[in-house]
Order: sequence, then structure tokens, then C-alpha cells
Amino acid sequence: MAVSTAMILASIGVISLFCQWLAWRMRMPAILFLLIGGIVAGPVTGFLNPEAVFDDILFPMISLAVAIILFEGSLTLRAEEIRSHGKMVRNLIPVGALVTSTIGTLAARWILEVPWEVALLFGAISVVTGPTVIAPLLRAVRPTSTIANILRWEGIIIDPLGALLAVLVFEGIVSWGQGNVFSHALYIFGKTLMVGFLIGAAAGYLNGLALRKHWLPQYLHNAGTLTFMLGVYVLSNELAHEAGLLTVTVMGIWMANMKQVPVEDILEFKESLSVLLISALFIILAARVDFASIAGLGWGLVSVLACLILIARPISIFLSAIGTKLNWREKLYLSWIAPRGIVAAAVSALFALQLERAGFAGANTLVPLVFMLIIATVTLQSLTARPIAKLLNVQEPPAHGFLILGANPVARLIAEALGKHEIPVMLTDTNWENVRQARMKNMPVYFGNPVSEHAATHMDLTGIGNVLILSPYKQLNSLATYHFLDWFGDDSVFSLSEGDQDQRARLQTAGKIQRTRGLFNSVSYAKLASLVSQGYTVKTTNLREEFSYQQFLDQYHNQALVLFAIDGRKHIQAVRDMEDLKPEEDWKLISLVPPQPQKERKEKEKEKEREKKPESSAPSPESTEKPAD
Repeated sequence: MAVSTAMILASIGVISLFCQWLAWRMRMPAILFLLIGGIVAGPVTGFLNPEAVFDDILFPMISLAVAIILFEGSLTLRAEEIRSHGKMVRNLIPVGALVTSTIGTLAARWILEVPWEVALLFGAISVVTGPTVIAPLLRAVRPTSTIANILRWEGIIIDPLGALLAVLVFEGIVSWGQGNVFSHALYIFGKTLMVGFLIGAAAGYLNGLALRKHWLPQYLHNAGTLTFMLGVYVLSNELAHEAGLLTVTVMGIWMANMKQVPVEDILEFKESLSVLLISALFIILAARVDFASIAGLGWGLVSVLACLILIARPISIFLSAIGTKLNWREKLYLSWIAPRGIVAAAVSALFALQLERAGFAGANTLVPLVFMLIIATVTLQSLTARPIAKLLNVQEPPAHGFLILGANPVARLIAEALGKHEIPVMLTDTNWENVRQARMKNMPVYFGNPVSEHAATHMDLTGIGNVLILSPYKQLNSLATYHFLDWFGDDSVFSLSEGDQDQRARLQTAGKIQRTRGLFNSVSYAKLASLVSQGYTVKTTNLREEFSYQQFLDQYHNQALVLFAIDGRKHIQAVRDMEDLKPEEDWKLISLVPPQPQKERKEKEKEKEREKKPESSAPSPESTEKPAD
């Protein structure tokens, strides 16, 4: 029975959604499941034949999707971030790109005997790792902060730069193919570069200016930027052959480095777009994989992959680490981790199509080469990253820090108190004023939606193993609770009570969220904020034999609210119910305590002056407390 085109299109969406869900459940990069899903739908079962379904629009559709991917990646490339992430990252970007592209090119040329054009493109594309494959791996393995930061920022920076390198190599190949003599090829290549850089910079400046000056209404920021970018892409291709990819990459980099341009919303919009557009793209790309082409590469394919994984990566790491303080264990672990991602797959498929249209021999080997590199690196390194980290002793101990949803005054007080006990904290908020106040106190803070893909990539959660929901935004609180329950587990996510005024909504809350509620003696955010506005402060109390927990409660007339308890082994726990709290003598309590009345303070001062006996000089309960703010 013939299957309708509508049925095939709907099936692509269903398959892509299932692959995204499977990746979420298994905590592995989604690209692996998308590629497998496409291979099953295409060459394995024959259900999806992209050429038959899309016909003449296949190439334009893939090229526009790749333009969106490159533009989004370039929006994350800020110059100050490259300079601020240490010598190793700064070294690894140029050194790693040079070593990997050179070895990849030579291996493909000498071992597989593919044409130089295909070998050069494969070498350039193999440079790209990408944050979409690195972030899930880091969350699952939890390597040391040094390793995690190097891998995270390498992926973020090399994603657009590696794509730019691949674009430039491709432009050079196409220009040389069009030129009968060297000077003509050089002219075509120079024209492509000039169009790409000039139009890209001009478009980036104009679009950034429109966003900064609010020439577009807020609801058109995302759609307007996307439409303008695609228009610029097509215009550049008309002016110079295949200059569009370079143009959109330069445009994104320019916007990312302009001051006061709100690119965060655009990045967040892309995440929603990627679930359908980009996920479907990889189903289609994988469905075009030809098993005969893979089999035709033979054992030489394994040798090429081994050269990149076992030779190129270690050489890149050890050369880049010269002059750094990395030890041999850290270097070895970094030498093993370099999974390839979305940009590599998309760019290789597009360039292979373009080379085939231009009549380059051997262009059909580029996609199998890159796709097998992706599958090999993602599979091997996802499965072995954790045991190798344990073997090399580069895994973080159980994380006891707190991610605090909210950077409001209440959250800042609590974060400051935790920081004084050397407990890692990370605040996140969508309110810029709250974020600014936190940064003024040198608190680590993420500005934006904490459940976004951008947050998953950029938010440094090294040492973080718990989540405190201290935000007044109830809808975001519920979304964040669901999101981080899957990351950290049921026993590590804590949220405040919603308050009696929302009893109806609370009764309808799903049980999974309800189990997280009741933090800090079931107090609501409104109540906490009210106490802080009344002068309540966060203090640390050391319990001792001469000053028990009951004495602490009596001192504040049972008005103190215990937030955290630190036991004798320095393990910290967030307090849900004070009635269940049974602290011992060597524990510390971090509490929200009321201000001491002026009359009571004066009476205590007079009492101390009257005390003359030596035994009265023993430490008083007050002396066991110290302000935490």
C-alpha cells in the first residue's frame, strides 16, 4: 500500500519527538538517537526516501536549516568569553583545529584515497564538537570543575569557529573548481569572502541596532531576526556563489558582540524551533545514508576514525596543555572526550550535496565518513566516560551545592550564608535587577530561563547537587521542578509552599511536584519576603553542650526559622520540617532569626556589666552565633 506524503511528513515529526524523548530518558545526546531513527526509517526499512518525498526542495530546505544552525551557534560566540576561560581553552581552539583538520585530511586522503577536496572538507568538519553533545555527557559524568569548564567552553567556542573553518574550506574548493587558472580561482574566493564578511557585518549591525533601539515590537524580535537572516543568506548566495553560510555566521558573531543586544530571547526561540525543524532535518539526513557507501570504505574507515580519536585528539590536548597546570590524569581524560555533534552532521550533508551538484568525484563518501565519526565518538565516549573518570580519579565527589531558582533578596541572603560555609551556589533569575544585585555581591548567577537549552549549556553546575526553588513565579517554579527532578532526583529538589491563597491550585498539582513542596517548615515565598522586610537576618548558630537546640529556640521565642542544618561531618541538609529536626551538639544551624528588640538588648548589656563573678564569663548563647550576612 502506498504511503501518502502527508503520512510521511507526520511520521518524521513523530520519530523526531520520540528520539528527543528517548535521549532525555537515557541522558544521552539526542543526535545519536535522531541519526539511528533516520537510518531505520530510511535505508533499513525503506519507509522514508527524502529525494522522492521532497524532490527539488530537498536541497533548499537543508541549506536553510543549516543556515539557522550556524547562525544560532555564532550568536553564542563572544570575544570576552574566549579571553576569560583560561589558557587551555585559548590554546585548544587554534591548536586543536589545526592538528585535527590536518590529521583528518591526511588520514582520509592516504588511507581511504578519497579526492583531496573531500579529504580537506572532512578534516575541517571533524574539528567541531559542539555543546549539544558535551552538556549531557558532563551532567552524567560530573568530572572535576577544571575538566568540565574546558570541555564546555571548547564545545561552545569551536562550534561556530569550526563551522566557519569548514565554510571557508568549502568556498576555496568551489572557487578553485570554477576557476581555470589560479588567479581566477583566487578572485572567486576573494569575492565570496568579501560578500560574506561585508554583508554579514552590515546585517548583524543593522539587526542588532533594530533590537537595541526597539524598532521592532517585542513579539517580532524572534521572527523578524530569523526572517531577516534567511533573507540575507539568500541575497549573499545571489551575489557570490555559496557565500550565504559565511554571511550568517559573521552576522551572528557581530550581533553576539554588540553591546545591549538581547540575543538571549532569540536563542531560546531557536530551542523551540530545533525540536521540530532541526530534529526533523537529522531524520532526513540520516535517511539518505547509503550502507553501500559505508561498506565500500571497508576497514580503512575504522583506521581513519582511530587516527582522529586516538592520535589527533591526544596530540591536540598535550600540545595545548603546555604551560598549564593540568596533570597527566586530566590530560588523558580530555584526550578521550571529543564527541562530534549537530553542526558536523548538518554541514557535511549540505556540502556533500553541493559537491555532487558541482560534479566533484567521491563527494558521496563525505556523509558516511562524518556520520560514522559522530556515531563512533558519541557512543564510545558516552558509554566509557564515567568509568574512565573513576579510573583516572577525575570525578567530582558527591555534589552538595545548591542551584537557587531566584536571585531576589531572600535568595541572595540564603546564598550569601551558604557561601560563607564554602558551599557552592548558583543563582538564576529572569529579572535583570535581581541578577545585577547578585553580581554586585560577586555571586555566581545565570540570567535567563533556567530550563532552556542555553542554560543547560552555559550554566556552570559544577559542585551543584541540589535545587532550591525560591522564586515568586509559580508557573516557572513548576516547570523548573519537573526539569530538575530529572536532573538531580526526587531527594534533591526543594520548593516552597504556594500559600493558602492558592489551595485550589495546590490540590491540582501533580504528585511529583507536590513531594518537593514544604521547604523551610512549609513557609511560602510571600511569608519569607515579609520576614526579610521586617528585619529578619540569616545567622549561623553553633550548637554545643552548653547551648542546645531547645535553648536556641527559646532564645528567639520560637520565632526563628531553621533553613539548613550542617552535621558534624559537614554534610548539609535543607530543613523541611523543624519538628523532625533532631540536631546534635556539634551541629550548625543556618536560620532566619528575628531582630532583637532594642529594650532587650539594653537589658542584656546592663546585666553583663553587673556580672562580676569569673564563672559568669563563660560563653553565652549569643557568643555562639555569628551573622551570615
